[in-house]
Amino acid sequence: MNVNDIKPEVFVLAEQVEAQLADKFRQIDKIAAKNTQKVMAAFQDNRVSEACFAGTTGYGYDDLGREVLDKVYAQVFRTESALVRIGFVNGTHALSAALFAMLKPGDTLLSVTGLPYDTLRNAIGIEGDCHGSLKFYGINYKQVDLKNGEPDLDAIKTAVSDSSVSAVLIQRSRGYENRKALSAEEIGEICAAIRSVSPLVKIMVDNCYGEFTGEHEPTEYGVDLMAGSLIKNPGGGLAPTGGYIVGKKELVDNAAMRLTTPGIGGECGATMGNSRLLFQGLFMAPHIVAQAVKTAVFCSAMMKAIGFESSPAPEDDRNDIIQMVTLKDPENMKKFCRGIQAGAPVDSYVTPEPWQMPGYNVPVIMAAGAFIQGSSIELSADGPMREPYTLYVQGGITYESGKLGIMMAVNEMLG
Repeated sequence: MNVNDIKPEVFVLAEQVEAQLADKFRQIDKIAAKNTQKVMAAFQDNRVSEACFAGTTGYGYDDLGREVLDKVYAQVFRTESALVRIGFVNGTHALSAALFAMLKPGDTLLSVTGLPYDTLRNAIGIEGDCHGSLKFYGINYKQVDLKNGEPDLDAIKTAVSDSSVSAVLIQRSRGYENRKALSAEEIGEICAAIRSVSPLVKIMVDNCYGEFTGEHEPTEYGVDLMAGSLIKNPGGGLAPTGGYIVGKKELVDNAAMRLTTPGIGGECGATMGNSRLLFQGLFMAPHIVAQAVKTAVFCSAMMKAIGFESSPAPEDDRNDIIQMVTLKDPENMKKFCRGIQAGAPVDSYVTPEPWQMPGYNVPVIMAAGAFIQGSSIELSADGPMREPYTLYVQGGITYESGKLGIMMAVNEMLG
């Protein structure tokens, strides 16, 4: 089965849905244009040149590209400093380094958006008993649950008044939860509530899936430290691996010491010829994110048209690239994933099956035919095999290919 097997009625439905989304797509394009201007200005202001793409080996001393890319990221995200490295193996690694940059034994980390994303729970020590977790080093954890799916500002103020709380974690995206993603402005409201009670507490944002979905970033609204993955939004589908941390210089320097080793920090780390891809990926990112957001909106509208619940709704504002689709039973999850996989450019012949993925406590099904393994900016669908059998769809490096992938999923669902 491939994209040539899509039924005529699915094409008709897609055309009808697309006509209804014209205004929404224009809004998405306007955001992409403003973010492209912001990124372009950062490239020009920091004099990005051909010499930045050369790369280094070994220790990676005096790597011009690495140093300039850090400056470009810092400008784009309006921060004092940045650490952009292929040495981060994934977003969780970057987030973990950022957490250790803010905390020491005896401190308490407060999550104010409920339970963090599955893979971060082991790093914190909420689940499992991993050597080297925050819990292993005597760092305590507390959380404030969401109220009706949104941050509970009153409860956050009460919790942060505890003098042992020295750092706050805000998760921007929904993760594997039925909650909305947060805008940069909404994160600013959380920061203001925290500062009204505890002006010195450090605030960190997990920005995975959220970069360039709006005109502003959380670091423009009082956030001290922020981290994410390069194989999601900011890598633009070109970065082969890596993560980033941006924020106050002292905290970014601390994170660099965690990534490498104390005394070395960000001064070492060979780029091994990847600098060009990291620069070009960031340059492409505003446009690529817009393609992914359009794909998510199209997915929401198509699933609504065939009678399935999805969140956000087609008309809702978007603050991450994730589309949640509730499929009611495990067989529907398998059908949808088979369609997404069959609509991929890579490994389209593979049949997705649930498996026990590292970092998760239930089997997970994942459809992902990507050029970069695990790339969440390329079209994929995954979710834990548990009620209410919800899949989380993200990515689409071109809207046209993303649209075909969603049409293949609908084709499979309709039998």
